Amino acid sequence: MRAIQIQQTGGPEVLELKELPIPQPAAGQVLVKIEACGVNFIDTYLREGRYPATLPFIPGQEAAGVVVEAGEGVSGFKPGDRVAWNGTRGTYAEYACAPASDLLHVPEGMSTEQAAAVLLQGLTAHYLSHSTYAIQSGDTVLVHAGAGGVGLLLTQMAKRLVCKGQGATVITTVSTEEKAELSRGAGADKVVLYTQESFADAVKAFTDGKGLPVVYDSVGKTTFEDSLKCLRPRGLLALYGASSGAVPPMDPIRLMAGSLYLTRPTLKDYVQTREELERRANEVFGWVASGKLSVRIGARYKLEDAAQAHRDLCGRKTTGKVLILP
Repeated sequence: MRAIQIQQTGGPEVLELKELPIPQPAAGQVLVKIEACGVNFIDTYLREGRYPATLPFIPGQEAAGVVVEAGEGVSGFKPGDRVAWNGTRGTYAEYACAPASDLLHVPEGMSTEQAAAVLLQGLTAHYLSHSTYAIQSGDTVLVHAGAGGVGLLLTQMAKRLVCKGQGATVITTVSTEEKAELSRGAGADKVVLYTQESFADAVKAFTDGKGLPVVYDSVGKTTFEDSLKCLRPRGLLALYGASSGAVPPMDPIRLMAGSLYLTRPTLKDYVQTREELERRANEVFGWVASGKLSVRIGARYKLEDAAQAHRDLCGRKTTGKVLILP
């Protein structure tokens, strides 16, 4: 099979196209022919060596496709089933093995491309809006990177899918007018072009100086300080990414200015049981299949163009979800 392999950490150029053996499913695993795999910032962190990984490895940990073979002891999945999964590395390839415990059935009315596009980012938007800070009717919230994959989904959930009755008022930040239009299309009430104005000042003006109950921040280094300034007393900063770089160490005493909360959530802690994984995924997949949640696939790349996909993602040239189609 064709696959991307990383033999040493570094820039996008270390993503090499190789011919490798098709893996064989071990007990409890399922072999899947991949039709689409998601490209995520965590893939770039592993490629750079920011997160540790044993070399060599096939990057990618989100995909959807068709079951080819089930290993010993697997029940609930058979050849021909359409499935999606997240969390097991090795998806920048034509075939991959995944634990059956991680697999989810792709429902009717939903394509495998949509499943690969919405799984990680949709589950992330779900836990952020339902659990990390459960958005309440009438809240005003700030979503950074409002035209990104999570940003577009999180905006839609905050506006229409979380609260009973009145949805939240959503402020987003973006870098260009094109991205601002996408964010408004997802339902954002106020879009701040951070290249033209201070988002902290914009939030202060929009809220009459009261601040926000929550800021959802996937950017990190360049937004962290002003994100804290946007919070009201007892507000929460959910720092769930670091696309601009890691936030420098800080003294927790700073949170005393407003009795603020800071959390660095990650998906694995919000899908600790099969029941929780299925509950979140069934809601997200159901919304997509019924048309209640729109998934934007901003770019599709061939397997051999994985390096360019990383360049475009890190260069903020993409919107919505980035996919590789093996």
